[in-house]
Order: sequence, then C-alpha cells, then structure tokens
Amino acid sequence: MTSEITLFVNPTAGRGRGAHAAQPAASALRAAGFSVRTILGENAEDALKRARGAVEGGTGALIAVGGDGMANLALQAVAGTRTPLGLVAVGTGNDFARALGLPVRDPAAAGRLIAESLKGARLRDIDLGRVGDTWFGTVLASGFDSRVNDRGNRMRWPTGRFKYDLAMLAELAAFKPFPYRITLDDGEVQEIEATLVAVGNGSSYGGGMKICADADLTDGLFDITVVGDCSRTTLLKVFPKVYKGTHLSHPKVTVHRAARVELVADGITGYADGEPLGPLPLTADCIRAAVRVALP
Repeated sequence: MTSEITLFVNPTAGRGRGAHAAQPAASALRAAGFSVRTILGENAEDALKRARGAVEGGTGALIAVGGDGMANLALQAVAGTRTPLGLVAVGTGNDFARALGLPVRDPAAAGRLIAESLKGARLRDIDLGRVGDTWFGTVLASGFDSRVNDRGNRMRWPTGRFKYDLAMLAELAAFKPFPYRITLDDGEVQEIEATLVAVGNGSSYGGGMKICADADLTDGLFDITVVGDCSRTTLLKVFPKVYKGTHLSHPKVTVHRAARVELVADGITGYADGEPLGPLPLTADCIRAAVRVALP
C-alpha cells in the first residue's frame, strides 16, 4: 500500500469540529510515516468528485473527517474498490463509527488508530446497503422518524438538535400509522400498517438510537425493524427504549432479516445515514464485503 493517503474533510461537521479535527488527525498520520493530502471541496458534489479522483489516482486510503454525512459521502467514492476507508468521527451522530468500535470526537486517537491499522494491515471488509447507485453504512429510515427529519429540515429556527425535538413534537401531534407494502427478498408482498420501518446494515441512527440493535455488518443481511400500528401513547412508551435496544421485545415491534427489501408507502421519504434518498418506493440491497475499513 502506498504511504500517500487522503484526508477528506467536512469543515462544518459538528459545528466546526471537522476543520479543527483535521489537524491532529493529520499530525498523527504523518508521525506514523504517512504523506497526507487534504481535500475539502466547494460543496458536496465537488468534494465527492475530488474524493473519487483521489481513489482513482491510487491513494493508499481515504480518511473521512466529519460525521455520518461525511462518512456517507466517502462511501460513494470507495465502495466497490479496494481503497481502505478510515473514519475520524467528529460529527453529531457518528453512528457508523460507533458500529465499527472507533473513537468518537477524539481525532488524534482516531488518527493513531488508522495509522496502526493501515501499517499492520488490520483491515476488514464489511457490508453496505445500496439503493440504486447510492451506498449507505448504517440505517435506511422511513416513516415517523423520516417525517421528523423532513419537518426539521424545513425549519429555519431553532438550530441544532433542539430543532428536531420540536419537529418530533409536531409530528406526534399529527401522528398516525402509515400503510406500507413490504417485500423481503423474493417473498410475497406484505401489506401492513406501520409507524416506521428501519432497514439496518448497522445498528443505530440519530446518535446512538439502536433501532436495529442486533444488526451485523458482516452477515450479508439487513435487520429490518418494523414498529407496527402504535397509538401515540404506545409510541411514547416504546421510543425511549430505542437507546438501549430494548424496544425489540415489545409486541408491536418485529424484526426481519433479508438481503433485499422493497418499501412502498405514500408520502414517505427514505433517509440513509441521515441523508435524504428520495420518496418511497425504494429497494435496498445488502452488498456483502462492499468496503474495506480500518479498525482497532
């Protein structure tokens, strides 16, 4: 592997932590003997173009510095290649890094770990989800949670996570389950009423909500968590349990495993790694060993 590697930086991640995190991460990598090049990009499209150029040019690794959104952007450049991906997780949620057991909001430690992993060939191939040409590492969300995202993204005030707390309250006020049609692998179409359907390659989203708590990044299958036709009262009781993953034992919650899932519902946007995919219907495939990552 070449000693020239690329830092892929989101300067706005975590309210500016991305830009500050790049320096200690780069210092740790240089101290380990790597030559480090940094790319920023004027916007997401330009940044991805530059990242793909680095991968095509033979960079030894692409190191994403930021949150889950930046990790997701990096996946679009490295998925399906043999270029290793490293994560310096300094965003708000950092669910992909958590799933991989990587340091969170400690860029120097992350840089050292990546250097040790690359030098010692401690790399592992993990699965990714794919919808069309778009890859994701953690969870494809749809239903109540994606409606909260929709509303929060439309709100100009307040800023930060409080905006999404207010959006959740507003969605609860208008809450009702959604009619879904779900097809798992080559099975029959299931018509159900559901509060949400989460397709998990990884276990969590939203900064540690273990919606697909038992998902395995290496089994070639999604964990698909279906929260059924809850009342508002039941939802308020079940939802807090998601932080420990104990919601999975509730009678209104079912979990399926499949390598492909098709979701059909009206008026629902799909989000993957916190990024909008577009309106349902969407079909997601779990692609085994789609990306090589640097691990502890």
